[in-house]
Amino acid sequence: MDNGASHGGEAAGTRPRSVAELVASLPGSAAALGRLLTFVEQGGERAHEVGRALLGRGGNAYTLGITGAPGAGKSTLTTRVVGALRAGGHRVAVLAIDPSSPFSGGALLGDRVRMVDHSLDDGVFIRSMATRGSLGGLAAAAPEAVRVLDAAGFDHVLLETVGVGQIELEVAAVADTTLVVVNPGWGDHVQAAKAGLLEIADVFAVNKADRGGGRETRRMLRDMLRLRRTETGGWEPPIVETSATEGSGIDELLAEVDAHRQWLAAQGELERRRGERLWSEVERLFLLHVADRSRALAPFHGSEELRKQVLAGETEPWAAAELLAERILPAAAPAD
Repeated sequence: MDNGASHGGEAAGTRPRSVAELVASLPGSAAALGRLLTFVEQGGERAHEVGRALLGRGGNAYTLGITGAPGAGKSTLTTRVVGALRAGGHRVAVLAIDPSSPFSGGALLGDRVRMVDHSLDDGVFIRSMATRGSLGGLAAAAPEAVRVLDAAGFDHVLLETVGVGQIELEVAAVADTTLVVVNPGWGDHVQAAKAGLLEIADVFAVNKADRGGGRETRRMLRDMLRLRRTETGGWEPPIVETSATEGSGIDELLAEVDAHRQWLAAQGELERRRGERLWSEVERLFLLHVADRSRALAPFHGSEELRKQVLAGETEPWAAAELLAERILPAAAPAD
């Protein structure tokens, strides 16, 4: 298991290896894998090198997003899922997306407090990634990190999100199957359903069902799903009662995840959705590039008068932003 120790520099007296050499070491080298993931997290030209070196590799890993409200038991459930997948002979990687430290920018929770049951298993690789304030709680580097883990030969990549408010939702932008974890009594949190959890869920796990109330929560979820259903013939998210602490319901849960995977493949949805996600990633990265270049062009230079107008209530923020954009962005070409 990766515990963070392999992320540092090369051993004393050795030549730092290039990105190409590190990629060539995959699969097999946990140290190389850790270095590549560090480059991806740091961004910049090294991250771009990793992306270029990975072209044509991978494409075999299946990604499972595990999300839900804080306290739902996602980490314990993830540990159980890892154990069940390993019992089936699969190699498993976990990206645990944690809150960013306000001081270092790194993940607060870290690897060492997670999944100690798998600490000596060479078939499990666990990495904490900081959200760094990115929308959705997923690190901006998460899609590239998944590609690195795919190239490293892992059969399954699990993405466990931090799960605070609406930030659970972006897991669907990375995962093939999205597992939403709720607890009995979740019906009191109707706003969470309105925020989109019903829309992104491919499978529901009613965790901590051993405490009672699981049957009522299943009924509530089923009623909500009926109300939001707009078409027939599509995938209907199954609802599985689990107890992560006791280990019950895990096999049934994975059977439903596998059923969703088979449904996606049979409908041609797996390839289509992966293509859409990839191009959506391009669009998001494009907007980041535009934002970075806009800041580099110093759009706020010489705008003190405009600032005074905004603070005095003479110009509203939207109009001020539009004026700044007009200073650095060419006018859009008229449509044909």
